[in-house]
Amino acid sequence: MTTAPHPLLTTARALADGLLAPHAARVDQEGVPAGHLDAIRRSGLLGMSAPREYGGADAPEAVAREVQEILAGACCSTWFVQTQHHTPVRMLARSALPVRERLLGPLARGELLAGIAYAHVRAFPRVPVRVTAERGGVRFDGRVPWYTGWGLNDVMLLAGVTEADEVVFAFTEAREQPGLRASEPMRLAALTAARTVSLELDGLWLPEDAVVLRTPQEEFALVDRPRNTNASPAVFGVAYAALRVLEEAGEPETAASFRGRLDEVRGQAYTLAEHPVPHERVAERLALKTRSYDLMRAATTAAVVAGGGRAMALDGTAQRLFREGMFLLVQGQTTEVRRAHLDALAQV
Repeated sequence: MTTAPHPLLTTARALADGLLAPHAARVDQEGVPAGHLDAIRRSGLLGMSAPREYGGADAPEAVAREVQEILAGACCSTWFVQTQHHTPVRMLARSALPVRERLLGPLARGELLAGIAYAHVRAFPRVPVRVTAERGGVRFDGRVPWYTGWGLNDVMLLAGVTEADEVVFAFTEAREQPGLRASEPMRLAALTAARTVSLELDGLWLPEDAVVLRTPQEEFALVDRPRNTNASPAVFGVAYAALRVLEEAGEPETAASFRGRLDEVRGQAYTLAEHPVPHERVAERLALKTRSYDLMRAATTAAVVAGGGRAMALDGTAQRLFREGMFLLVQGQTTEVRRAHLDALAQV
């Protein structure tokens, strides 16, 4: 007997095959178009992790991981913009504060698209963005080094740290406003298309009802740590896409040799991601993460080699996947992940 795939996986594959992958080369050079994101909004994928009573699908985490894998393998730039959306949705779903009722439904239904501006909180004890109480609300000052989806997102989830080492998360509109100014979009070696900027915060004031979470920095770090020690579904998505390029280049045996190893590491990583205590078995998580990097890097390199000189054309799939893989090596990187990866590379 076979089990029918989850409807969201069917939807994700249809989007990947019918829209994202065919236009990925153009998107890489020209930028993620609003039309791609409109299609994702209509698809229901933005609400896959949201409660049903707010218009979401309440899909299992295993389904959410596979959806991200499919989208990343089709068009990593579009994946990177939309993947930001799911952290705010999950945070709102766990919140009991008033902002939940205002935003969770529109985000779950795809009426609003959210971005995130909080990776800098991981730099603690350095505090790039400081939060202070002011006029019955909160004031943000500092610099957000990376914010993806500028000009594409509707709202952003912004975070900073108070003098008492409390992390404060709040929502605001993703646009220039008093106290918030964006840089020009960055030119990057990969994923320039995702429109990443830095944000200068100079007295950005938000009302108290914009706050979705206040948590001690130590508690935030405990919850946040596994997110970065687990292998990313996007890494597997790009690696599998590289294997398809190998097959199309007439190298099915080479692709098959990679696929068995990739399937094994993916299975182990996803099983560990389901572990009931997310901050346990960190060393094992990091080992699988670095192994997934190794396989992705080797698979994308093999795709370039198989393509020869043709792989150097800017519209070539192999070189794009190679650059996207390079981006994923440092996406969401923490000091702990960097150290584990460098130590593993030193043994090669």
